[in-house]
Amino acid sequence: MTPGARVAAAIGVLDAWLSGESIDRALTGWARGARYAGSKDRAAVRDLVFDAVRRKGNCAAFGGETGRGLMLGHLRLQGQPPEALFTGEGYAPAPLSATEQTPPAVAHDPWRDVPGWLRPTLRADLDVDADPIVEAMQHRAPLYLRVNERKANVELVEESLVKDGIKTTKTDLAGALAVVENARRLRQSTAYLTGLVEIQDLSVQIACAAVGWPPSGRILDFCAGGGGKTLAIADRSAASLFAHDAVPVRMTDLPARAARAGISCTLLATDDLPRHAPFDAVLCDVPCSGSGTWRRDPEAKWRLTPDRLAELGQLQRQIVTDAARLVAPGGRFVYMTCSLLRAENEAVIEDTLLARGWTLLQTRRYTPLDASDGFFLTEMQHSGQIATGP
Repeated sequence: MTPGARVAAAIGVLDAWLSGESIDRALTGWARGARYAGSKDRAAVRDLVFDAVRRKGNCAAFGGETGRGLMLGHLRLQGQPPEALFTGEGYAPAPLSATEQTPPAVAHDPWRDVPGWLRPTLRADLDVDADPIVEAMQHRAPLYLRVNERKANVELVEESLVKDGIKTTKTDLAGALAVVENARRLRQSTAYLTGLVEIQDLSVQIACAAVGWPPSGRILDFCAGGGGKTLAIADRSAASLFAHDAVPVRMTDLPARAARAGISCTLLATDDLPRHAPFDAVLCDVPCSGSGTWRRDPEAKWRLTPDRLAELGQLQRQIVTDAARLVAPGGRFVYMTCSLLRAENEAVIEDTLLARGWTLLQTRRYTPLDASDGFFLTEMQHSGQIATGP
């Protein structure tokens, strides 16, 4: 595909997204009808789409509220003359109209790419860091790897990845590796297939490393999902690991991932929890707005509404209440979100555990300014009998 044809394809995907389809569904629909598109073409179209959605507010300001307008605005924001690709030749988009030829007299503003209703809250919650964080969220997030310390060290993993044409750089935090070349080869690499590495954001790795996991005993990942944090805990503790999720299908890949990583993990259904409790530590990485991951999942910010945020708050409080009952007296409770919003972080803990006699051990917030994604961690301990009331 020519660069112009890729832009035209992205316009079609964006129009489908603007009409209500999810990005992934719209991309899949395009790919099924574009058998001629190779893997590099599909990746390029996907990147164009995600870049436009990530900066939808500014792209619209510089081009318009349609798929064509978003791509026109995206090219202008990138400093590329759109008329070079909007030629109408072959499969390229039609040439610019007289109206489109004149760029709007506007300035780039990162806050345009935050939903209007959320701007005051985000400004207040992020305080003096609000502007630089919102600016950082304009750009693609790096891809990070967690080295499986049970099987390898950073140097061994780097050597293995280089053999597969994948270049990485070391970070000073949590022993993570940042992928800088050929990230799309990762899942076929020897290091990945043999469990030497797992894909995991830097902020998550730092948070998991910061927790005082009990060195032995029993640890439950209450909202395990795919199990990335379950596997990360195994690098920090020799405790027996248990994983649970309210939607068990989310854990489908966890047994294979655990086997590849060389660890043992017991999956528990909701009905199994009472007879396996109590646990020496319980981790709750709760469902949230994902506001800390908008660089990776920009669609999420445009789908978020005040009502949905309120629903999430209720769900988070219920999860904390239910999961805390599973902690042994003197045990640890770890609360995590990939949110930057106080309503999903400090406010949830204040309304639940702090009101019931738990001791706060640490609270940390990570942002793109000091890690990668936005992430929140609270670690707590109860010194006596766990309250069972509502």
